[in-house]
Amino acid sequence: MGWTDERVATLKKLWLDGLSASQIAKQLGGVTRNAVIGKVHRLGLSGRAAPSQPTRPAFKAPRAARVAAPAPAKAPQRRVVEARTPMAPSLPAVARQEAPGSATVLTLGAHMCKWPIGDPATDGFTFCGRGIGGSEGPYCHDHAQIAYQPQQARKKNGATDLARSLRRYI
Repeated sequence: MGWTDERVATLKKLWLDGLSASQIAKQLGGVTRNAVIGKVHRLGLSGRAAPSQPTRPAFKAPRAARVAAPAPAKAPQRRVVEARTPMAPSLPAVARQEAPGSATVLTLGAHMCKWPIGDPATDGFTFCGRGIGGSEGPYCHDHAQIAYQPQQARKKNGATDLARSLRRYI
């Protein structure tokens, strides 16, 4: 159905009366809400006599204050470390049997070594607990030497490096 002069006049009157586009579309019949909105914009009828928005309450009741629940004790997260194949021969790994540490998750302090000892899934799991001294990391001197090892220098093999670089371009 098209926009006749009579329908446009009705649209203008209803729009200025403050009816919504959906209400106008129902009264006119044969047009959609979006067609009414499009015609209103083409006619330049942006101003309204009354807003079509529903009235909102002026006062909102304040919400009750939330009480923060104490945070549950977190279990230490295990880091997944990928196994690397050493490029240069290194010192043979010595299997150490660590004695149980003196600190648990609940007794571990800020200046105590956080080296895990044992399986976290068992009851006998502890941390080293020795003082970290002047080191910047989370471990005592002995465990810092195990955790932070210098990077091994790669030996250059001319033929292998040449083959690897050629594979990039093939």
